[in-house]
Amino acid sequence: MKGLVIKNTGSWYQVKTDDGRLVDCKIKGNFRLKGIRSTNPITVGDRVGIIINNEGTAFIHEIEERKNYIIRKASNLSKQSHILAANLDQAFLIVTINNPVTTTVFIDRFLASAEAYRIPVKLVFNKFDSLDEEDRDYAEALIHLYGTIGYPSFRVSALTGEGIDLLQEDINGKITLLSGHSGVGKSTLINALIPGVKARTGDISGYHHKGMHTTTFSEMFEVPTGGYIIDTPGIKGFGTIDFKQEEVAHYFPEIFKVSDGCKFNNCTHRHEPGCAVLEAVEKHYISESRYQSYLNILEDGEETKYRSKL
Repeated sequence: MKGLVIKNTGSWYQVKTDDGRLVDCKIKGNFRLKGIRSTNPITVGDRVGIIINNEGTAFIHEIEERKNYIIRKASNLSKQSHILAANLDQAFLIVTINNPVTTTVFIDRFLASAEAYRIPVKLVFNKFDSLDEEDRDYAEALIHLYGTIGYPSFRVSALTGEGIDLLQEDINGKITLLSGHSGVGKSTLINALIPGVKARTGDISGYHHKGMHTTTFSEMFEVPTGGYIIDTPGIKGFGTIDFKQEEVAHYFPEIFKVSDGCKFNNCTHRHEPGCAVLEAVEKHYISESRYQSYLNILEDGEETKYRSKL
C-alpha cells in the first residue's frame, strides 16, 4: 500500500493512502536513510510504502526516492540534521520586521539552504498592516534587495487579508513549505488561505517580543483547489549543515556570479588579492548584509555561532 506522509507526531506518522484513507504508522525496524544523519529519517511530504500486521498496526517499510528535501542543523545534536520536509515545489519564508524581528542573517541562511537543495523560495512579508513608515521603508528596501537577487516577495497581512489572494493563486497545485520564526503568523496565514482548517495560533511573548511555539510537528494541509501547504514548527536559528567552505558562495547567486572574475579559482572572498567579490562589496554591487551572512556561514565551525547573530 502506498501513501503520502502528511503529519509527523514524533514516534508516529500519519499517512494518506492513495485510496484516501488516513493511517497512523510507525517505522518498521531500524529505518535509516543512507547518507543522511538525521533525527527524522522520514518526513512530511515523503511518499512511502506501508504494511499492516495481523494486530492491525501499520508500519512504514519503504520510502520512495525524493525529488528534493530541505534540512537544518538539529537543535541539540550539532552533528545531525533535521529534515523539515520533502518533495517540495516551493517554500515561503515568512518574514516580519518586528514582533518578532526576522534578521537578514536568518533569511540568508534559509535561502542558502534552499539553494543547496534546489528549492525555489519566495519571501512573505507578513503583518504589513502594522508597520509604521520607518519599518515599511525598511521592508521595501529588503524586498528590493532580494528581488534583484531573484527572490520574489509578497506584502501580506493575515489579519486584514491584504495580499492573501495573490498567495492563494501562487499555491494552487503546488506543495508549498511555510517556514519562519515562531510568532510570524504561519498558522494565521494557513487559516486565511484555507478557511475552516483551524490551524492553532499563538501569541507573542511581551517580554522578548518573540513568538511562542504553537506548531509542535510538521503537518500538511490540503488546498481545496489543489496542492498542499506544509506548516512547520517555528525555528529560532537556522543552522546550516554539511556545507563545504568552497561551496558556500554557490548558494549566494550574486556572489557566485561575480566570483567568475576572481584572480584565484579557490578564492574564499575574504582577503585574497584580485577578489572580484570584495571589489563588488566595496562598490555596493553586493550588499554588505548578504556578504556578512556569507562570512557567517563560513564560520559555522564555531559551535552555535549562528545563534548569537539572531
